[in-house]
Parts: sequence; C-alpha cells; structure tokens
Amino acid sequence: MSDAYPVSNKNKVRQLNEKANYDRQTVHDILDAALVASVGFVQDGEPVVVPMIYGRKQETIYLHGARKARIIRLLEQTERACMNVTLVDGIVFARSAFNSSLNYRSATLFGRPRFVEDPAEKLIALKVISEHTMPGRWDELRDPLEKEVKMTGVVALDIDTASAKVATGMPDDEDADYAIPVWAGVLPLQSMLTKLESDDRVIDGIEPSAVVRAMQGKVI
Repeated sequence: MSDAYPVSNKNKVRQLNEKANYDRQTVHDILDAALVASVGFVQDGEPVVVPMIYGRKQETIYLHGARKARIIRLLEQTERACMNVTLVDGIVFARSAFNSSLNYRSATLFGRPRFVEDPAEKLIALKVISEHTMPGRWDELRDPLEKEVKMTGVVALDIDTASAKVATGMPDDEDADYAIPVWAGVLPLQSMLTKLESDDRVIDGIEPSAVVRAMQGKVI
C-alpha cells in the first residue's frame, strides 16, 4: 500500500492547494485526534450532513448509532459517503479582514459504507469506537448485553481515498499592508479535556481508574 492516497478529481484540494496533504499518516493522525465527524450522503437527491462519533481501524472507519436511527438506515442504503473532521488550532489576525483566517487541521475521506452484520466484527467495531473516545476504558466495563448489541447499528466506511488540509503559522499579508500600524498575529486555540466530575451514584470508595484519570488535561 502506498504511503499516500492517490490524487483524483474526488479528493484533490483545489482551494489553497499549497496546504494540501495526501499522506496517509497525516490523514490518520487528524482522524485519531478528533472526536466527532461530519458524515455526508445523499437522501432523495438532497445532501445531508450528520455529526457522528467514530473510530478508525487501519483504513476502515466505524460509525454507530441506534439500529433504527435514520442515519444508520440511510447509510445502509447508499453507495457513497463522505466524512470530514476539522480541528481548529488558532485564529489568525491579519492586517486585513481578507487575509485573516484560522489555523486548522482537516481531513476529508470518501468511501463506500456497508452495514456491519457479522456479530464478531460488530463487537470489534464497538470496541474501536469506544477506545477512540475513551482509550483503555472498554476492558474495565461489563461486556455488552446481547440486546444492546442488537439495538446498535454499525456502519463501516472503507476509505477509498482521502486528503488533508493543514494551515499553520502567521498571517500572510499583502506586502503593502505590513506598514499598517495595527497588531497582527495568532491567538492559539486548544480543545482540552478538563477535570473529572463524579456521578453522585458512584459506590462509596470507588475512584476513577488510572486510564480515566490519564485523560484529564489531554489536549485534542
């Protein structure tokens, strides 16, 4: 397998293409850092975008929802889907509104969704999704009940192709604008998990596990 996704009319970045990156590892790193994806597909000839949690296993993205949820039923029926995640890293203050922007990491992928029916793959998929959001937590919890698994719909989106777009650094102003007496620069933005808050029905004496405590303060 190539280290980069093949570039085609589907995944080619056309606007600000100097920020484009087709490296698989770059795309994977962005996917692995984000928590929520926007999944796009067509319903009755109209575009639909739905936020979903997910997990990645190699070149497959697993998405889940209630088995009877509209998004699961529609993804089961469609032949193509698109998914995007975007992480904003800062606000770029330029010397003009036109050149002001954001620093960000974004990944867009395209693939063919398939409904996961095999019980073994379904359990693997649910663990992948859980571990993406809460690393190490799956092994601390009780096993999923049969009825819970049946009530959950899982869709696998096998990545056909993808691209990333990454913007970093200071503003890129017009040469003449550097003489304008106005401040310019970057205001960094961090998404961070903060401090655990206990459910008031936790059994007395039970403390968060090491894997849960380790997530406190994690920067996304």
